[in-house]
Amino acid sequence: MLPNSFISSLKGLPGFDEQAFIQTHALKESITSIRINTQKLFKENAASFFEQASPIPWCADGFYLKERPLFVLDPLWHAGAYYVQEASSMFLHHALEQIAPKPGPMHVLDLCAAPGGKTTLLANYFKKGLVVANETIKNRNAILVENTTKWGADNIVVTQNDPSHFKALPQFFDILLIDAPCSGSGLFRKDPDAIEHWSIDAVQHCSVRQSRIIDDSIDCLKEGGYLIYSTCSYSMQEDENILDKIASIDGMKSIDLNIEDDWNIIKSESTVNHSKGYRFYPDKVKGEGFFLAVFKKERSTSYAYYDSSFVTTAITKKETEVLNAHFSLPEDYYFINHQENIIALAIEFKDAYNTLLKNLYVKKMGLAIGTLKGADLIPAHALAMSTWKNLPFQAMEVDEATALQYLRRADLNLPGGKGWHAIQYKSTRLGWAKLLPNRSNNYYPNEWRILNY
Repeated sequence: MLPNSFISSLKGLPGFDEQAFIQTHALKESITSIRINTQKLFKENAASFFEQASPIPWCADGFYLKERPLFVLDPLWHAGAYYVQEASSMFLHHALEQIAPKPGPMHVLDLCAAPGGKTTLLANYFKKGLVVANETIKNRNAILVENTTKWGADNIVVTQNDPSHFKALPQFFDILLIDAPCSGSGLFRKDPDAIEHWSIDAVQHCSVRQSRIIDDSIDCLKEGGYLIYSTCSYSMQEDENILDKIASIDGMKSIDLNIEDDWNIIKSESTVNHSKGYRFYPDKVKGEGFFLAVFKKERSTSYAYYDSSFVTTAITKKETEVLNAHFSLPEDYYFINHQENIIALAIEFKDAYNTLLKNLYVKKMGLAIGTLKGADLIPAHALAMSTWKNLPFQAMEVDEATALQYLRRADLNLPGGKGWHAIQYKSTRLGWAKLLPNRSNNYYPNEWRILNY
């Protein structure tokens, strides 16, 4: 049951219909939506999904499912072929289409990124860009690393820093997404247990924190760049009031997005500066509660200066020869040796990588290729998860039962010649196995294996 204090706090908000809102939450309807990884998943690979799917109108890659499958038993989910993401939050895609209709080699920051839903959306949208995904909390950062690795994009950098650390990067980013920590009221229907943690004091605490995050990070946005602010809260203190806070920063201009009437998204305005925001109510849209707004930074008081003096360790001539013996190295990447791991990085962003390494705590970047042992390449799991084509190892297509055994990290008796094999399900890679004369070694990451199913 929704608390009276919560309902009272929403009265008078744009688009709030008390009776319809309460009734919708009482029904406890479960809505399942996914966003496909267009670099991996094709309709012929997941016909059962698309047979029961309907499109999400504000995101070309998003689909509603008629019923919720047991995702943990779907190998394609583990393969990063799609992301289970709440439909309302995919409105980010629509906003990007309007502020960056022709995405080029931009620097993009997802400041509060875990578990990675919006990061993977950004990575797919800015295929030619560099996406930095930051998460302060250690255990949540580990989940972010896992999800972005499974997604397979090589243009993601994962960092673990306080928002204030980004002051060292003035005017570095073209897009700054702040999906702010919030009181979470927009997810009450999806997560009823969250109701007992809600309070007016919690809302106020979140509002103060949101303001601090904006103050700490706004300088890293370029002049001419865009700030996207979002929450999964209905509270004005966390939504429209924060827009007034943003609008009070010199040079920040609210952006009015075009939306279709039949989407039933509620356009709102902040009280003081009339900045535009977009509210999602579950009684009006097929999704959960969400709020989003966009600002353009038309002027900046900071200078674009950052320390890029960090120098990565390039692989040696011998290491290059060993790698070339396995596959032809793409010309638009350079390769470094980081803690005995060979990592591929886009040449176009070499200075950016050096800058990030100098100023931030970087947990993951580029594409991990593997480690070298003499003339042998021991491939990294990230290489199997990547969207790179024509890897220099044999591919082994397996059925669903075998794929699930592989994902449980069970012992397998696989046919085929000895050596490294990329295990595939429906033409989508799951990871590595090494075949020996008398056994098969399963190299699926132990910490990611399926348990208790």
